Amino acid sequence: MLPAKIVVIGGGAAGFFGAIACAEANPQAQVTLLEASRQPLAKVRISGGGRCNVTHACFEPQALVQNYPRGGKALRGAFSRFQAQDTVAWFTAHGVKLKTEADGRIFPITDNSETIVECLMDTAQAEGVEIWTGAAVAGVKKAGDEFEVLLRSGEVMKCDRLLLATGSSHIGYKIAQELGHHIVAPVPSLFTFNIAEAKLQALAGISVNPVRLRLYVEEQPALEQTGALLITHWGVSGPAVLKLSAWGARLLHERQYQATLIVNWLPELTQEQVKQKVLAIKNEWGKKAIALHRGVDLPHRLWQYIINRVGITTNDRWAELPNKTLNLLVQELTQGKYFINGKGVFKEEFVTCGGINLSEINFKTMESKVVSGLYFAGEILDIDGVTGGFNFQSAWTTAYLAGTAMGISDV
Repeated sequence: MLPAKIVVIGGGAAGFFGAIACAEANPQAQVTLLEASRQPLAKVRISGGGRCNVTHACFEPQALVQNYPRGGKALRGAFSRFQAQDTVAWFTAHGVKLKTEADGRIFPITDNSETIVECLMDTAQAEGVEIWTGAAVAGVKKAGDEFEVLLRSGEVMKCDRLLLATGSSHIGYKIAQELGHHIVAPVPSLFTFNIAEAKLQALAGISVNPVRLRLYVEEQPALEQTGALLITHWGVSGPAVLKLSAWGARLLHERQYQATLIVNWLPELTQEQVKQKVLAIKNEWGKKAIALHRGVDLPHRLWQYIINRVGITTNDRWAELPNKTLNLLVQELTQGKYFINGKGVFKEEFVTCGGINLSEINFKTMESKVVSGLYFAGEILDIDGVTGGFNFQSAWTTAYLAGTAMGISDV
């Protein structure tokens, strides 16, 4: 029996992990990885601010799937076969020491994404994976039991099994469609919110943790997240905003990123507790300037901005605060209203939702139900997670399952 010939298209996290898993499962297989650019693993290099957030310390599949706005149901079984704990064990076994931060994110102990890049590159080479860079694919045909991969250079490669791990690139969707798959239209996920309010933007760099955010898009039910918020030169960012953007990605896209954001700056207190706190401050500091004596745990400049929103000036004193304005202040602290008028970018991630229709894939092996011998892994699938290492985890999981299945299945 001739050795299996396997081609992986895409030299990102999923492509490398799939190629390695295949080679480890079947050392006799001839595994070739094709990457269009000259430098593979480009997204891994810049992810997590150059630190590479490998995965998240969430080791129960049922809990892990809650972090995927799209694809969670399909991943439930997949995570029972390879989940975050397995990712940690794999990298540890391959010489990478990892650390878990307070928020659950897991990074290499070096705080350098090159550690992950080198691990994947070295392991792939050690396992005999042939890595072709600058090898852009023009198209794929199924010829009997084989695939014919046409490179832009004019060369044709033949293989028994094919893994598409092309991320959200057009060529991957094109190949999949031409082979009979359906694509859920890709739209951005994980992005920041533009708020055209100059006085807010002037507070760029201020962060508050936690805040509670509610997102209203026309008449749809509100989406809610609690976590850290960062004020930026264009509006707001931070984990809570990014999670909201992921859950609301399709809806926001349909409404051209026009929405209302309600901010509770003091989520650990009820509205009544906030009111009593403000009343107590008024009684205790009656002669003091409101702008200088805030009495709530918020950055000073943010406090001045909030009181300004309800018409309180820098000269106003607590004793002079009328009940109507006091109620408006409580409202602003717990239900401040902001209008989103566009999206920004989140440069560390640039994730999309959309991709290969999941109903067309066997999630035990990641093999196509439409074309035998065709496999998928990573962001080309209609799967996306919130920020925190979850997108990498779905890439590792789907790639491991695909690679292992390609290696052990009969030619």
